[in-house]
Parts: sequence; C-alpha cells; structure tokens
Amino acid sequence: MIGLEFILHLYEMPHMELAEKLGIRKQNINLWIKKKQNIPKKYLPVLADMFHLDAAYFQKELTDLDKLQIQKEKLERELQPVNIKEIEEFSIFEPESLLIEKKLYDKPELNELIAEIDQQKLIDKFSELVAEPLSNKDTVSLFLKLLEDAPAEPLFHKTLEGLAHYLDVLPPEISTEPEQEEFEEDLFEVFDDHNY
Repeated sequence: MIGLEFILHLYEMPHMELAEKLGIRKQNINLWIKKKQNIPKKYLPVLADMFHLDAAYFQKELTDLDKLQIQKEKLERELQPVNIKEIEEFSIFEPESLLIEKKLYDKPELNELIAEIDQQKLIDKFSELVAEPLSNKDTVSLFLKLLEDAPAEPLFHKTLEGLAHYLDVLPPEISTEPEQEEFEEDLFEVFDDHNY
C-alpha cells in the first residue's frame, strides 16, 4: 500500500474530497493509488502541507514502521500532548549516543504508539540482521530460545548487560541497577580466568 492510500484511509478522506482540494479529477487519485501513474512532483509539497507529513511518504510503499510514524504525527497534532517528563533510555538507533532523551506525554495513547514504534524498530533491525546468511546460526538460535523461555529472568538480563560491558558494546555508565557493577566484577573474573 502506498502512503497516499494509507493516509487517506487514516484521515478518513474520500478520494473525491482530495481531488476537489487539489483541483483534479478523482480518476487521477485512483491512478496514483493503483500505481498506474506516479503522483506528479508539483502535488507532493501540496500533499505534505495538507497532511503535515514528509512528502516522501505519499509515493512510497509504506513499511509497518512508516505507518506507525504517520499515525504518531497525526496523533501529536490532534491531541497536542503535554510533555510531562523526560527520561534517559538506552537505544541502539541513535548513532551519536546509546542514551537518548525520551519524552513521556500526558496522553497514554501517544505513549503506547511510541512504544509500538520502538518495538517495530527492534523487529526491523533483527529482521535485517537475520536476512543475511548466518555464520553464527547456533548462537542466534540459542539467543532466540533464551528470549523465548527466559525474557523476564533477572540473571539473563544481568548476564547480557555484563557481556555487553565486557565487549565494550555498552559504555560503563549505562547500567540498569546498582548491584550490576558487583555482578559484572564476578562475571569478568570468570571470563578472564577462562581467557575469553
């Protein structure tokens, strides 16, 4: 589904109404949506202004993440949320830093959508990683099994975080709990004793 079709559906705008706003025939909208014609470049900025979205969304085939981002932008405009709190959170999606400032809003539906976007980003990243031929298939399989069977197990999380610190994937200042440092000292001793 191209962006224009999704956006019209999201905004509950009939093709005829959009055609009238653009001063064109409804058939043009249908041709764009069916991908029989590209949206002329002169209409992309008009559509972007009309829906307050990036012009790139209208012509392209949308990913699940794109759809969530569009819904978020629409909700932000409609609800005009108030930022009630900022928290620091770990993220692998910011190239400059692993810690990002995340806003919490007074509208739960917006916070839920943002959490859904974060989850979709993780799914997309994982899909990217496993799309390539795996030389470490056994490791990935074991990791998935642990995620499936022990996702809430504190030992799993502590060990994973400790391994990330040991391999310098995470900087030392990113730590979830005060006792993590003591746990990691013991874990690193085991690694060092076995020449890992």
